[in-house]
Amino acid sequence: EKSGFAPGKDISICLDVAANELKSPKTIDYYSELIKNYPIKSIEDPFSEDDWVSWKNLTKIANIQIVGDDLFVTNLNRLKKGVDEKSANAILIKLNQIGTVSETLSVINFAHSKNFKTIVSHRSGDSEDTFIADFAVATNSSQIKTGSLARSERVSKYNRLLKIEEELGNSSKMAKI
Repeated sequence: EKSGFAPGKDISICLDVAANELKSPKTIDYYSELIKNYPIKSIEDPFSEDDWVSWKNLTKIANIQIVGDDLFVTNLNRLKKGVDEKSANAILIKLNQIGTVSETLSVINFAHSKNFKTIVSHRSGDSEDTFIADFAVATNSSQIKTGSLARSERVSKYNRLLKIEEELGNSSKMAKI
């Protein structure tokens, strides 16, 4: 606020909880309290990948983006179950997680047909190859996850997005969450 930014408008928080790595699981009440007190717009992996009930209940009460990474693992069958159970409203897409580009595109197309946001993600230890930036734009994904601007393999993806925006000109648009 002192800098002139309005919390929740100019700046927000997106959490990558990675619940499978927590020593003790967090509760719906815990996340509800965080959402109430901080400008949180997105939570990724708030619960373990087989706790479908908690995922469903948080998605139902939270008016924010709930992202399944470990829950869906870019797998069409798991995504279909999640859609049926309303266990999230966004999916993290890791191109090499499911197997092929065709399988990944099937997951993205199904997600979009069910009004799920798709977030294309790099993988740990990724290279400076910028393909996922092009892939995120080409698949009309709402977001890309490449990490902070700390290392060259991450910066290269952001630079490619800037180049794509420059090439598209006025026809480019920014997604909002």
